Amino acid sequence: MRRAVTQLVVSVHDVAPATAEHTRRWCADTDALGIPASLLVIPGPWRGASLADEPGYAEVLRGRAVRGDELVMHGWSHQAGPEGSLLRRSVGRMVARGAAEFGALDEVEAADRLMSGRAVLRELGLAARGFTPPGWLASAATNRALRQAGFRYTTSHFGVHDLRTGRLWRGFALSHRPGATGERLGAALVKEWARWRANRGGLVRIALHPDDLDRPGLRDTTLRAIETVLAAGGRAMTYSDVVR
Repeated sequence: MRRAVTQLVVSVHDVAPATAEHTRRWCADTDALGIPASLLVIPGPWRGASLADEPGYAEVLRGRAVRGDELVMHGWSHQAGPEGSLLRRSVGRMVARGAAEFGALDEVEAADRLMSGRAVLRELGLAARGFTPPGWLASAATNRALRQAGFRYTTSHFGVHDLRTGRLWRGFALSHRPGATGERLGAALVKEWARWRANRGGLVRIALHPDDLDRPGLRDTTLRAIETVLAAGGRAMTYSDVVR
């Protein structure tokens, strides 16, 4: 039996004016590898500035889209609020380090933030067909709001969800946790899991975060994992390519 084609999605997270240099460095790496990236853009206020405060950065993002990268909306402010139960907030802090902005929102709250984010992107001449919630955590109400708003897909830790058809492309998101206990073990798992999946076909997702670049060795480990998938015949694409 012929092995299924391996699909590779490399996503650059937390794209915003505050992390412009980190994003530039990651994009230089994906350019060197000759692959597209899915750029997860935070449109609202984060780390001191919002996309609307730095309209010149939109030109950089438009340039990346022309090169073949995809822009994906990544929450509004990337910061969890007081919504939800104590248990849900605790899970969000543990899994997403306080970034689970959409993890406990009701439909009205989620729709308001989605509308705000889209308005900023539209004003700057940018568009996003997909949505990745910060920390990959979203309430059921958020997913309903995404469908109502006309987003094509969303992602979770475990795959890519087509909001029109309900189809799920299974693929765990590989990501580092810089500075956390077990950082080195996690880095080894990223490399070995990518190798294992590459030889079995299906969807491989590798997430690049700005803070990864501040930890020695994480960038190199990530690039080796990507190269392993490509060497095994993996086909690099964006999230929109997967859904299409």
